[in-house]
This record gives sequence, structure tokens and C-alpha cells, in this order.
Amino acid sequence: MNRVYLDFNATTPVEPDVLDAMLPYFSGEFGNAASIHTPGQRARGAVETAREQVAALMGARPQEIVFTSGGTESDNHAIFGVVGQALLPVPSSREANSPPHIITTAIEHEAVLNTCQALEKEGVRVTYLPTDRKGQMELEELRRAIRQETVLITIMHANNELGTVQPLEEIGRIAKAADVCFHTDAVQSAGKIPIDVNALQVDLLSISGHKLYAPKGIGALYVRGGTRLRQLLYGGHHQRGFRPGTENVAGIVGLGKAAEIARKSLADDAQRISALRDNLQQRLLQRVPQSRVNGGAAPRTPNTTNLVFPGVEGEALLIALDLKGLACSTGAACSSGAVEPSHVLTAIGLPPEEARASLRFSLGRHTTSTDIDFALNVVPAAVGQLRELSPTYQKAVAHE
Repeated sequence: MNRVYLDFNATTPVEPDVLDAMLPYFSGEFGNAASIHTPGQRARGAVETAREQVAALMGARPQEIVFTSGGTESDNHAIFGVVGQALLPVPSSREANSPPHIITTAIEHEAVLNTCQALEKEGVRVTYLPTDRKGQMELEELRRAIRQETVLITIMHANNELGTVQPLEEIGRIAKAADVCFHTDAVQSAGKIPIDVNALQVDLLSISGHKLYAPKGIGALYVRGGTRLRQLLYGGHHQRGFRPGTENVAGIVGLGKAAEIARKSLADDAQRISALRDNLQQRLLQRVPQSRVNGGAAPRTPNTTNLVFPGVEGEALLIALDLKGLACSTGAACSSGAVEPSHVLTAIGLPPEEARASLRFSLGRHTTSTDIDFALNVVPAAVGQLRELSPTYQKAVAHE
């Protein structure tokens, strides 16, 4: 069976050049990067080269890059680290005993939302900013939400389900003017759209390797110089104490190589992939009656489109498409099997039945026009078959 993969927001294959760069560090170059002998120093050199490559992808300094196990750890380290630091001494800018305050949005990834909810149980105050139907937060809402006790603003760069991009430059200016630490989850934007940590004025930024053609289990956290984080892990003095533990040299090398490839190919990839995405989106809207794009009016990453197909259950459609050889998603891979409709789609105003009738198509570097043609053949047919089996949909059509 011919199989087409349109779920690159969930994960990506490891690029051949990335794998080639990693392979020596599984065998011959197996040194511990913390050792002072020659094998250890060769490993150290490889880690530092990768640090430079990752820093270059986001316009940072190499010493500001901390390697982690992935986006979830990076998000947790940023949020717990800032709040934990604020809880140590009581800053003079906050009233004694007043709990720290975080500002985020209602459409963040669970790695951010669940971390904030865990902190709420410890007494930390959290404001969840709403978004409009385009999936974007309002800057005036952010300004009004800032308090004397606010210690962190954490707002994602690009949404994993919609692809919508938040106005980080403006958010960065607001955070800087208020002297509030600013973190962004850039897991879905890194390697897809340009990132410059100085232009965005972020203090902390999370990325994940397996979203940009590096292996799973490796990620990075950008920590602007001077940003104070409470230590979460205790052990050796690796990575200047930010993240103790023996470095995953092979994974780090892979992330570095993937970052280098992404930086060089970003513009060409974005142009080609966005043309394929737009073709898929426009022709699906033409071929599937009543279908609509979720968040399509906002700036988006070039590879993502999310469509609602009224009258079908997204899970049933997903299974039908998989049986035909097409892999896509009803939302975040981390939420697969969830009974509740997508929190992202309900947050932008979709009723539960439409949220459950939505699919995400996310394209990648290896997507071809043939893949798009395949999807355009199987999706309308599958939607039509499921609608014929839906008494509710047939009754609604009969009353039109």
C-alpha cells in the first residue's frame, strides 16, 4: 500500500545527514564529554560545535544554549526555574508573601499548561489569556494582565494544532517594558520560520529535536545571559550547572546538524512547502462541501493547515484515512486518545462537535506534490462516506 505522511508536527524522520553525523558517537567516539582525556575532549568538541549550530539557528550566543531531553523538559525548566527563583528571596518589587504570577494563553501545549496548573496547586497565580477565532491573543489583554507580582510571561511562538504565529516581537517589547521574564515554546516554529531571540526579546526559548529532523530525546533551552533560574536537577557541574547529567553526545550532535541544515534550507523549504499546503487547503475546501479552515486568517507556519469537516467524527475520519494510507492528526500527538475535544479548537470558539470534526495536516521537507494529490483523492471520498453513514448530518442536509 502506498503510504503518505502528513503529520510532521507530531514528529519528523531523522535526516540521513543527521544520522551520519551521529553514528560515530555511538561506537568509536564514545567518550564522556566531561572527561579530560583525548576521547572525552573529542566528545566535548562535538558538543560545543553543536551548541554553536543550535545558537546560530536562533541568533543566540553558544553559551546561552542548554541541551535537554526535549521540548517538555525545556518548558518545565523555564517555568519552574523562573517561578522557583522568584520564590527564594522576596523581591522588593513584590509585596511580602504575595504569590508569583504567570501569564500564558489558553492554547498552549500541555507541557506549558500542565506545568502552570501544577504551580497553581502550590499557590502561584496564573492568568490564561483568551484568543480570538484566528488563534491569536490580544496585546491589550496582555498589558492589562500584568501585575506587580508577575514574574513570567510564557506564550508559544507557533501553535502545534493551528500553526498560528503569535506576535512575539510586540509581546517581547511589553515584557521588557514591564521588566518581566519572557519565555516562548518555539518547538513548532524552529526550523520553519526565522527566529532571532534578540529581535523577539525573549529570555527563554524551548526547542525539540524530533520536530526538525533530529532524533527524539534531545532538545534545547535558550537562556539569555543574566536570566536567573532555580536549579531543578542536582548532580555534577555539566552545562554550567543549568542541567547536570552526562551529555547525550550523539543526540546533541544530531540536533546541531539538524539546526545547521534547517538554517540553510529554511527559506527554500518554507516557499516550497507553503505552496503545497495552500494547494491542499484550497482544493479540499473546493471538494468537501461546508469545510472550513481553523485559524486560517492569522499568520501561520508554512506547513500547517487545520480543517473542520462538519458531519463527521474526526477520530473515525482519521482511522478511515489511515486505512487508505494517509497519516494525519486530529490534534496534538500528546493528546491522542483523549475523550475531550481539542482545548485549542474550543478556545478559538469552535463548538465541541466541530472541534471533534477537525483534522490537522502538517507537511514536511519530504512532502511532494504526488503526496498532496493522494490526499486530495482520499480525504473527500472518506468524508463523503462517513457523512452518508451519519443520520444527524443527513437530516441537517435534508432541512437546508
